[in-house]
Order: sequence, then structure tokens, then C-alpha cells
Amino acid sequence: MAAVPNGIHNPGTADGWHGVIPSAEFPAERDRYHLYIGLFCQFAHRANFVRHLKGLADFIDISIVKPYPKSDEGWRFPSSDEEYSGATVDHLFGEDYLHKIYFRADPEYKGRYSVPVLWDQKAGTIESAELLRWLPTAFNELLPATLASVDLYPSHLRAKIDSITSWMQDDINFGVYKAGFSPTQEVYEKNVVPVFGALNKIEQIIAQNGGPFVLGKEITELDIRLYATLIRFDVGYAQYFKCNLGTIRHDYPVLNNWLKGMYWDVEASRASTNFKHIKENYTKSTNPNAITHMGPFPDIEEGVERHWSRLVVGGVKHPAVLEYEQTLPNLP
Repeated sequence: MAAVPNGIHNPGTADGWHGVIPSAEFPAERDRYHLYIGLFCQFAHRANFVRHLKGLADFIDISIVKPYPKSDEGWRFPSSDEEYSGATVDHLFGEDYLHKIYFRADPEYKGRYSVPVLWDQKAGTIESAELLRWLPTAFNELLPATLASVDLYPSHLRAKIDSITSWMQDDINFGVYKAGFSPTQEVYEKNVVPVFGALNKIEQIIAQNGGPFVLGKEITELDIRLYATLIRFDVGYAQYFKCNLGTIRHDYPVLNNWLKGMYWDVEASRASTNFKHIKENYTKSTNPNAITHMGPFPDIEEGVERHWSRLVVGGVKHPAVLEYEQTLPNLP
């Protein structure tokens, strides 16, 4: 195994890897990198979404862990590609558990064994887990102009992207987990309110910008961050994380239309979404009887409203939600 480059990871610690493509250590090359993901994980979903959106499937191969069970040894690969639909064997090393990939990069690693993982086959190490910011441009020099021109962090929108990210990441993307894993009733009631305050705010922002994306006509990394959470909301978070002050399809007409548009109009959305993995990750990992809910039906609704002005802005009207909503900043 090649030595881990200095400054990329501190061996024997819980520190993650912080390599970036392209760089001197990690150049953009076809078939050099291998992506490990779980289709259930919203953060791995972001990387897989970009992989499809930017046409990187021919550059980066993929291995997919099963959505359950997660033991003390972490996520497991199926014994064959037929064992569990949508999951795959470890195509690189034939390992049974994801943690063994981490130990290949650092035998003394002491951190979490999470997805996504981007493995460098030449350096014998892992690249950064913070993929969303740099992966969209990492292979531009090798892509056709139509794909290279897809910019998820355009300079003229960066101030708005950064402003929304500052609270959307904490209140929505991580917020559902803070609510779902709250240790007490008091903590839960404190944590669930920001989720819906932020959803109320995003509902208004999309309506003001006229869709079809968060900031208007251009898809940005905000859409990918939001999609990876909201595609799981009604089918998972509302039920198993107790985020049920409202649902996307019932209480948020604009967000629901945005979500339908993302799913049906953006091919990368459908290519990277697997509802079976999403549902069974929650139910069969946390439910002692491993019973998976059938609903809601359908998982995602059809019928995108193309005339956004016809939509009535919705939101959850709980007093604490409305109070929190007022604390969120307006766009610069």
C-alpha cells in the first residue's frame, strides 16, 4: 500500500482524509477512483447525484453497501450482486465490510466508517469526504463542453448559495437527524422546530425565484443538498425521525412541486434514488420487528406544475416554527 501523503490524513487518528481532485497528489484520471456509497445515505446521495449529473459514471466506478443491518463492524457488502437488489459486492477488493476499506488506507484509523468513500487506486488511499464542493468540477478538463459547463457553484450566485447553506445544512440536512436522535422529549421539541422553520423559508425562496430550482433557472449545489434530504422526508424522516409537524406533499405546495420537478425532470435524480434502500435502512436498522411501511403512496408524486405563479405558498403554522422562521436571514 502506498504511503498516505502528508497533509491529507493524520494516520492513527479519527481525522478524515482531505485530498482534492484535481491536485498534484490526485490528478483527474479516468478509472483511477472508485466510489463507495450507500443508497440510503443522503450525504452519499449527493456524491452519486453529481456522478450522474456530470457524466462521471464512465470515470468513477461504484460499489454499494447494503442498507441494513449495521453492526458494530459497520456497513456490509452483499455476498453477491443478486443478494440484495441495488447493492453490490466490493468490486475492488471483495471485502465484506466497509471498515476494511478504511483500514487499507490507515490500519490504525480510529474514526467512523461512513459513506461516501472515494478510493484512489494508484495512491492506495481515500480522498476527502467533503465531495460536493469539488467533485462537480474535478474532471471538467476531461469532459465534453456540455457537461463541463454545468457549474453548481457559479460565481454570480455564490453569495446566495453560501447564505442559504449556512442555515439549510444545520436546520434541514442535519436537522432531521438532530430531531430523530434526540435523547429526551424536551430536546426533541427544541430540535424539530428549526427543521420546519427552515422548510418554511425555503418554500418562500423558491416561490420568489419562480423555480424550477432553488435560485431560479440554474441548478446549483443547493438543489442537490435539498433534494437528498427532501426525497427522504415523507417516506422516512416524517415517520421514523418524528419530523411530522407537516409533510412535503401536504403542507408545502412549492417545495413539493420543486421536488417533483427534480425527480421527473433531472435524470440524475432518478438514477441516484432508491426508495427501497431508503425505507429499509430506517425500518430494518431501527425497528426490532424489521417491518417496513408501505406508504406514503406513491413515493414521489407526478404532475409538475410548470406555471409556478399558480402555486400557493404553504408552510407549517405552528407558533414556535413561525417564530424560528423569523430568525433566518434574508438573501443577500
